[in-house]
Amino acid sequence: MEVNMLHVEVLEWCGYTWSAVVRLVGCTAIFSETPLETTYGREMNIQFIGNSSGGHSCSQHMCLCVPAISPGFVNADTIFSNNETSLHDIEIYGFDYDYTLAFYSKHLHTLIFNIARDILISKHRYPEGLQEYEYIPNFAVRGLHYDVQKALLMKIDAFHYIQLGTVYRGLHPVPDEEVIAMYEGCHVPLEIMSDFYGKSSHGHSMKQFMDIFSLPEMNLLSCVNDFFMRHNIDYEPVHLYKDVKEAIRDVHVKGIMYRAVDADIEKYICYGEQSHAVLKKLSEHGKKMFLITNSPFAFVNRGMSYIVGEDWRDLFDIVIVQADKPSFFNDRRKPFRRVTDKGALLWDRIHKLEKGQIYKQGNLYEFLRLTGWRGSKVLYFGDHIYSDLADLTLRHGWRTGAIIPELRKEIKIMNTQAYAQMSSWLQALTGLIEDMQIHRDPASEAVVAEWIKEREAMRPQTKSFFNAQFGSLFRTYQNPTYFSRRLSRFADIYMASISCLLNYDLKHTFFPRRTPLQHEAPLQHVQRPPGLSVPHPRPQDQSTD
Repeated sequence: MEVNMLHVEVLEWCGYTWSAVVRLVGCTAIFSETPLETTYGREMNIQFIGNSSGGHSCSQHMCLCVPAISPGFVNADTIFSNNETSLHDIEIYGFDYDYTLAFYSKHLHTLIFNIARDILISKHRYPEGLQEYEYIPNFAVRGLHYDVQKALLMKIDAFHYIQLGTVYRGLHPVPDEEVIAMYEGCHVPLEIMSDFYGKSSHGHSMKQFMDIFSLPEMNLLSCVNDFFMRHNIDYEPVHLYKDVKEAIRDVHVKGIMYRAVDADIEKYICYGEQSHAVLKKLSEHGKKMFLITNSPFAFVNRGMSYIVGEDWRDLFDIVIVQADKPSFFNDRRKPFRRVTDKGALLWDRIHKLEKGQIYKQGNLYEFLRLTGWRGSKVLYFGDHIYSDLADLTLRHGWRTGAIIPELRKEIKIMNTQAYAQMSSWLQALTGLIEDMQIHRDPASEAVVAEWIKEREAMRPQTKSFFNAQFGSLFRTYQNPTYFSRRLSRFADIYMASISCLLNYDLKHTFFPRRTPLQHEAPLQHVQRPPGLSVPHPRPQDQSTD
């Protein structure tokens, strides 16, 4: 790289003949009194970090190169890959309904919260004062854990460590010292973590909230906890959790939510035309399609008729409602049952799954026997990492696609200049601390201590870019979240919405980025980072396979 390509900002110059370590992604170079030469040609800012005190401390020899980052470098319409996946190999496409084909407006969470709150008051005899609480849209994020016995909502990373500063009792944060005292550190042992499906059962005292419908539940738990604490009311946290869980369940099971959406469908359902376009594209290319959802037929029929049209069933080879996922994927006992258009259940034995018919319950083993749709020629999309995707990946070898609507917002934030600069400097600061901690003279230790202090102050700031209470859905500071860990394990590909499929032809292969392991040397960037650009199908790519 030529020197005249650099933007140089001298923060402090120690006055000595200098040498420096240039740190950037994929490159390390040593230089002294010579033109800067690196093997990684990128425009960057050079910052000289040092002090003017005597002695040859690390700070007097440090030059850090931070890439000049421009916002808008990741496209939110990208499909991201955890595992190499070729659409050319996919013959059958499967879909969940809620938050996969049907996307809901923010009004739905408010509706669920209000109804469940009123159920607590009317059915479970909770105080009337709870009526003062309204749904808080930006309070919680998906993927959080709830300690049922301690009534604490928190974010946990991929290594079972609590992210300090994200532990809430009610609507207020719990001091770090109190958290450490309660858990004897920050680690949550495996035996009290949630079970495989994120539930608090069989001795597990943690519940993980994994689906988008859980946001009102987290809100309601926090609000009721807050009410009891503000009024100094003694209560049993386990009873509270079970009552809120039952109230939320009643909103769905008793059809209250379904009737409300049906009465004002334009208020609650959005993005319909994009889902229709995806289904039409797949149909025109001769792909088989099926729907497996936990929602009842009347609700699905109303929504799909609004999204696609009255003839929506013509697009699907098989439609299964009230499937009871995840049991559908691992329990062989429930047979399929045919449902009439009016919702009546028939008693005849099912010998084949026919197009145009509606089936209830059943199980995947019978589904596989009747269809022969096995292995990696099937790609199933859903929004729930556990209920929709985990068993399909681990037990049945289907390809899986996760729909993560929050991804669009997070990418938009990451594309801002403010976040890019802070994130870049935070990584650079971490590198400085890592390399310079070997210097034990007092001046160097003082500088490293200041860097550590600055790093600790910056980390909560990066968190607040995404959510003031809990930060990003995907990261706990430098580590992935527990949610991210499960996403990378159970989803071959993931995207913000099903409409992202419209940006690719049906022969496209999605490649995961090869990132170096901790013991591997950084690689030159021979692959472009995902999301820099999204290929749009050319006219000649639209022909039927």
